[in-house]
Amino acid sequence: MARPLNKLTAVAVKNASAGKHSDGGGLWLHKREDGGSQWILRVNVHGRRREMGLGSASDVSLKEAREAAERWRALVRSGLDPIKERQRQRREAARNLHCLDDIARDAFESRKAELKGDGIAGRWFSPLEIHVLPKLGKVPVVDIDQTDIRDVLAPIWHSKAETARKALNRLAICLKHAAALGLDVDLQATDKARALLGKQRHKIENIPAMPWQDVPGFFASLSDGSVTHLALRLLILTGVRSGPLRFLRDEQINGDVWTIPGEAMKGRKGATADFRVPLSDAALAVVEQARQHARDGFLFPSLRKGVISDATMSRLMERAGMEARPHGFRSSLRDWIAEATDTPHDIAETTLGHIVGGAVERAYRRTDFLEQRRQLMARWARHVTGQSGQVITLAKRNHSEP
Repeated sequence: MARPLNKLTAVAVKNASAGKHSDGGGLWLHKREDGGSQWILRVNVHGRRREMGLGSASDVSLKEAREAAERWRALVRSGLDPIKERQRQRREAARNLHCLDDIARDAFESRKAELKGDGIAGRWFSPLEIHVLPKLGKVPVVDIDQTDIRDVLAPIWHSKAETARKALNRLAICLKHAAALGLDVDLQATDKARALLGKQRHKIENIPAMPWQDVPGFFASLSDGSVTHLALRLLILTGVRSGPLRFLRDEQINGDVWTIPGEAMKGRKGATADFRVPLSDAALAVVEQARQHARDGFLFPSLRKGVISDATMSRLMERAGMEARPHGFRSSLRDWIAEATDTPHDIAETTLGHIVGGAVERAYRRTDFLEQRRQLMARWARHVTGQSGQVITLAKRNHSEP
């Protein structure tokens, strides 16, 4: 015989005395001595009695309690435990509340080992941090679709094409990371956003470089002995990229050779071979001055913490009204080598830290042309510091040279 339902009334609920009052169908009102009250549903699951709370009677009306009780009873009839099902739903809801900001940072942390310098420079994360997270960071990742992505990247899709492309690729990685965490995300959202954004019309431009004939004048202006001036001077004199230079540590220098760890060199992730940079007398003088500013072992520290940034050096040149940027001095050096010397191609490319030749050729090569590069960089230093000289010829040594 079916148990009677709806035995209570709203007035009875309000005026109920302390104790337990049945509404039928396993729904009970538990009124406490202190005046508080709670709805409780009793059900039998696989021969075992279960009790689950449905909320306070002050927050959940009699009608709402009956509706909730019927939903959970329906689950029991289908063979499910309502308490375990509610716990599952809460866990799922909690997972789905992950916002993009949390997912992006977790994805970044999990990929640091794959990035140069373990991602210390922050270039992997910066396209997201600057252009995406300010607008979408607080949005649950499961709610992000192609329209959201299109709207946030449209302002830079053509004007900052490379940055926008990187941001879109990083977003795709974040969505895959969220899916791996069990979140119900749209893995095609970035591809669909790309279709909405259309083809980029922007052409990638080379970083502006200073003509090598103008470098001595600029070098001479870097004369105040500050960290920024010294960093730019050593950048010019060595032709290295700004990353290894900014993170230069005193122990990397032995005599007149600066050894850059292989993993710090662009395009050499996972490489075991370090890269040796010959230091001219002028470069060694800069290093000696930089040691006076050293902090935590770094020769070019920032004012607050860490090391000097790319932006700091770039802003100095920008404030001086120059189009050229720090990275462009590598092109200045390469042009000087081509136009003012008769340096063999392999030596010229090795000077810039470029990988020369195929894997087989590199396997048989036993030299990094250090002696030839030492002569070349000494000649470059004389040019940079305003000393003139004639065109020189550097003979290419045999590949078997130790």
